[in-house]
Amino acid sequence: MTNKNIPLLFGPYGSPALKYADQLPTYGVNAVWFHGFDAQAFDQSARHNLAACVEFKTFRADFDQRPDLIPLGIHGKPIRYGELVQGVCLSKQDFLAETEESLLHGLKDFQPAGIWLDYLTYAGWFETSNPDLQESCFCPDCITEFCNAANLDAAEPEYILTHHATRWEQHKCQRIAGFAAHYAGLIKAHDPDCIVGAYMCPWTRTEFDNALTRIFAQDYTLLAPAIEVFTPLIYAHKSGREPKWGRTYLEQSSTLVPAERKVQLILDALDFPASLEAVAASPIPSWGIQLFGGVNVFSDPEKGRGFELAVQKMRKTLSGNE
Repeated sequence: MTNKNIPLLFGPYGSPALKYADQLPTYGVNAVWFHGFDAQAFDQSARHNLAACVEFKTFRADFDQRPDLIPLGIHGKPIRYGELVQGVCLSKQDFLAETEESLLHGLKDFQPAGIWLDYLTYAGWFETSNPDLQESCFCPDCITEFCNAANLDAAEPEYILTHHATRWEQHKCQRIAGFAAHYAGLIKAHDPDCIVGAYMCPWTRTEFDNALTRIFAQDYTLLAPAIEVFTPLIYAHKSGREPKWGRTYLEQSSTLVPAERKVQLILDALDFPASLEAVAASPIPSWGIQLFGGVNVFSDPEKGRGFELAVQKMRKTLSGNE
């Protein structure tokens, strides 16, 4: 099922950048990532020989419109949430059916170069320096699924977290990995050459008390059979980090990501050019680059040339590492 020849892709995330599609190749851009199966974005990408890559929303919804999807917290009440949140109750079969139908419909109508699964996590938000991390997904159906999988009899969230916290965490990670495998299977059945990527919480295993797996249930090892390219969100300013964060992540990525899988960072245009320059200088290269909000860079020829120089430097490093 794995694509053995993952191409190097560099470019903006966000369809607004396609306003400058005719100029993008001059800046070293050969791909564009955009939300959903956007017919106009596919057309513009094809006309300018840019690889069209889809960001596919999995477990995110507007809780104000769909309060039934809000996961339950440890006290049996809906979790706190603000304007930005990801992760829905994974026992809502109608929502899961809608998500799968949306993916199948897009695969039928389009041929993306890659599909990056987004919000493939349990509930929370990590694009901030002060995350509100809550244990969640304790509805009766989710607890029953856990008990059946772990062969346990445990009805209360507090009891589960007190006596079976490790098994609960493992179960959540296995559940997310199972969905990843299912979606990847659908994608590969449609097009074996379509890249399957995933946007990831950019934390190490131990940060925020192991929140990468404990809260978000993203286990690289369990996800690796389905995911070919891992893309952590390196949004330095939003996360209260230094511009060199991306380089630091790459230099320690071998302790996180299985060796046979690629790491392709997504950087934030708010951090341009410092973040990109630090990544380009890393001895451990990123397998291509996505630039969130890239329209703000490629609308300026001078910034566009800065992106081009970084791409050239990364390609040289990658060539030397082969």
